[in-house]
Amino acid sequence: MMKAFYFKHILNFHNLSGTSRGFLKEKESWFIVVFSGDKMGIGECSLIKGLSPDPEKNFEQTLKKVCENISAGYDVLSAKLNSYPSILFGLETAFRSFESSNPLLLFPSSFTKNESSIPINGLIWMGEKSFMNSQIKEKIDDGFDCIKIKIGSLDFKTEIDLIKSIRKEYSLKDLEIRVDANCAFAFSEALEKLKKLSDFSIHSIEQPIKTRQWENMALLCEKSPIAIALDEELISLEGTEKEKMIEVVNPDYIILKPSLIGGLKKCEDWIDIASKNDIKWWATSALESNIGLNAIAQWVCEKSTNMKQGLGTGKLFSNNILSPYIIEKGQLKYLTENKWDLSLFDKQKQLLL
Repeated sequence: MMKAFYFKHILNFHNLSGTSRGFLKEKESWFIVVFSGDKMGIGECSLIKGLSPDPEKNFEQTLKKVCENISAGYDVLSAKLNSYPSILFGLETAFRSFESSNPLLLFPSSFTKNESSIPINGLIWMGEKSFMNSQIKEKIDDGFDCIKIKIGSLDFKTEIDLIKSIRKEYSLKDLEIRVDANCAFAFSEALEKLKKLSDFSIHSIEQPIKTRQWENMALLCEKSPIAIALDEELISLEGTEKEKMIEVVNPDYIILKPSLIGGLKKCEDWIDIASKNDIKWWATSALESNIGLNAIAQWVCEKSTNMKQGLGTGKLFSNNILSPYIIEKGQLKYLTENKWDLSLFDKQKQLLL
């Protein structure tokens, strides 16, 4: 008989990680473990305070009900979880993990055989100019040819000067630069800022203004000299709202975060809509541990996209789940000779039994 349990795991950042919403030193993830005898499946529900739409008040109670009724199956349980996208992602991948012959091989491919790798961007966190400069130098020294810089916490002139200094040393041929505003620009000043950024051959900017301003965002997408990618805009949209938003805004890219959108199947719905409208996409991890990252990375490989992905967050935490994942020269790799350490999950299961 199939059973399930859940538990919370606090992930600790090696360094304070800055966004336009503030600085993070830790974040919580919840794991769903589905099991029957020795067979086990693991899924992760990743929460980011201030961004994840999951209601905090009833979150644990909802997880408890899911686990108590796990025998009902994914389709029945997921029908009642639309307001809990992180639980949807954790539940979906827990079932996928359970159904696989190996719980960590959700989508076996040449990637999981270490015969191919995933190109990723190097993430540059907000902070003092010297700190951001040191991160950029580190990423480039590590072999990245694409970096994503979070902007919006420093004054705009300082951020422009930072990007200008990068471009003086590295041409477009040598380095792709993406920026992520995390909704930091006011609409009234956004176009002017986009024009200033365009002097430095920026690949794209994520979510320049706050969400649910579709007409304003559509105007920016039409007039911006830089390609615009939608990120937060995708969160909490359901049914026909998805197609309507894409039709109105017509962005250049969409960015898929399964923990915020509601799982891999919902991401595939977005891919179908984007494809119909000639819009490209890439996926980004939402500060999951290596468990969630593992599911997203393997799924991305199955989709056969050649866009650089945002899957470099596995090295952020001091107490991550040990895994076969490494980052080498801007590529995410799955080293088959490295093993997973699932002792945390075995320990939790023993406590339950």
